[in-house]
Amino acid sequence: MTDQTSTMNILVVDDEKSIRRLLEKELTSSRRSITTAGNAKEALLAVKKKVFDIIILDIMLPDANGIELMAGFQEQVLAVQIILITGYGDVDDAVEAMKTGACDYITKPFDLERLEQVVEKAYQRGLLRKKEILKQQGRQEKIQYPEQIVGHSSSMEEVRFLIGKVAPTSVPVLITGESGTGKNVAARQLHGLSLRSASPLITKNCATLQEELIRSELFGYCKGAFTGAEESRTGLLGLADKGTLFLDEIGELSVGVQASLLRVMENQTFRPVGDKNEIKVDIRFIFATNRDLKKSVAKGTFSEALFHRLNVFTIKILPLRKRKEEIPVLVEYFLGQMSHGTAPCKVAKNAMQHLMAYDWPGNVRELHNVIERGIILSDNNIITERSLPLELLETMDDMDTGVPGQFPSLKDLEKNHIMKVLKHVDGNRSKAAEILGISRKTLYRKLLDDIEQ
Repeated sequence: MTDQTSTMNILVVDDEKSIRRLLEKELTSSRRSITTAGNAKEALLAVKKKVFDIIILDIMLPDANGIELMAGFQEQVLAVQIILITGYGDVDDAVEAMKTGACDYITKPFDLERLEQVVEKAYQRGLLRKKEILKQQGRQEKIQYPEQIVGHSSSMEEVRFLIGKVAPTSVPVLITGESGTGKNVAARQLHGLSLRSASPLITKNCATLQEELIRSELFGYCKGAFTGAEESRTGLLGLADKGTLFLDEIGELSVGVQASLLRVMENQTFRPVGDKNEIKVDIRFIFATNRDLKKSVAKGTFSEALFHRLNVFTIKILPLRKRKEEIPVLVEYFLGQMSHGTAPCKVAKNAMQHLMAYDWPGNVRELHNVIERGIILSDNNIITERSLPLELLETMDDMDTGVPGQFPSLKDLEKNHIMKVLKHVDGNRSKAAEILGISRKTLYRKLLDDIEQ
C-alpha cells in the first residue's frame, strides 16, 4: 500500500489534447506519475497495464459516457478515486455521480489551486479506503514512509530520539532550521510514527499563501461569501481533520491570521469565511520555520501568545555545514534513491573532497540537487570534479591558498553563492530561488539584509 510519500499514480482521461497536457504539466511532481488517455479505449488499456490511485475522467468522451465508464474502473481497481471533469452545463450530472461513487469533480476552465486540493484529498481518501478493505479481508498492512532522516551524527540521533518520543502524542511540534535542512522530512516522520498515520497529512508552505487568500485557503469558505465564490470549498483545516496539519515557514503568516490560528489551536474549532457556524475539528499541528521566532516576537511581527502555544516541543535541525561528517552518508543515500533500479553512480575521491570542503548554504536540498546534476554529467557512472558546479570547485581553491586569516565568513560565502547563482540566471530571482532551494520571498529578504548592513 502506498502513502503520502510514495508515488501517486494518476490517469488523466480527456479527449482534448490541450487539457491532457495542462493537467500533466500541473500535476507532475517527484511523488506523482501521470498517464494520459484520449478516449475510453485507451483508458481501459492503461488500467489493465497499471494500478492507479486516482483517475481524472472527463464526463463527455467520444466513445463512451464518463459516468458509465467510472463504474467499470471501480470494479477493476481497488479503492480507486474518480475525479470527474465537467463543463458548467454538466455539473448536475457530476454531483449526481458523486452519489454513486465519484470522489469529486472539477470544472473547466480549471482552478489550479482547487485541482491540487481535490487531488490530495482524493489520495488521502483512497489510502483510508484501502486500509478499510485490507482490514475487512483480515490483512493489516503497515504504512511505510520511504523518506527517512539520514545521518548518524549526535545531532541527528537526537532529532530521531525526539521524533520517536513526541510522535505518539498530540502536542504541537515546532521544527526549526535553515532552509533545506530537512524539516519537511522530519514532519513526515512525525506524522508517520503518530497514531494518526492512517489519516491525512496536509502540508502548506505559508510563504506561498497570497495575503488576500490566506483565510479562504486555511478556513475554507461558503458559497456566496465573496465575489467569485460560486461554490463552497473546504480549507486546509477541514482537510486535516482527524489528521495532521503541517505549516511550513510559519513566520510568514500575518499577525491577524496568527491570532485566528491561535484560536483554532486552543478551541479546535474554526469558522469558514462567510459561515456563521463553528466547525469542530481534531487536528495535530506541526510547524516549521527558518526564522528566529523569538526575535520576530521582539520585533512585533510574530504573536507572543502563538509562539508560546506552538513552542511546546521544539526540534532543531542543524545546518549541513555543522554536520559535514554526514555528507558521504547522504551522498550514498541520494545515489541509491536516484539509481532507478540500475547500478548507482560512484563519486570520485577528488569530487568527494570538494563536496566535503563546500559549506552548503542550501543545505541538504542543495546537496541533493548537486548529486542529481552530477549523475547527469557523470563519466562512465562516476561523478568527477567535472560533474560538479563551479562554486564547489572555487571553494576548494579558496581553502587551498593556505593564507592565514583569508577564510571568508559563512555569511560571505552565502552572499557570494547567491550572487553567483543570480549572475548565472541573468538576475531572474524566481530561477535563482529554485536553484538555491529557498522561496522567492526568502531570497528577497536575504538580499535586503545585505543592503541594510
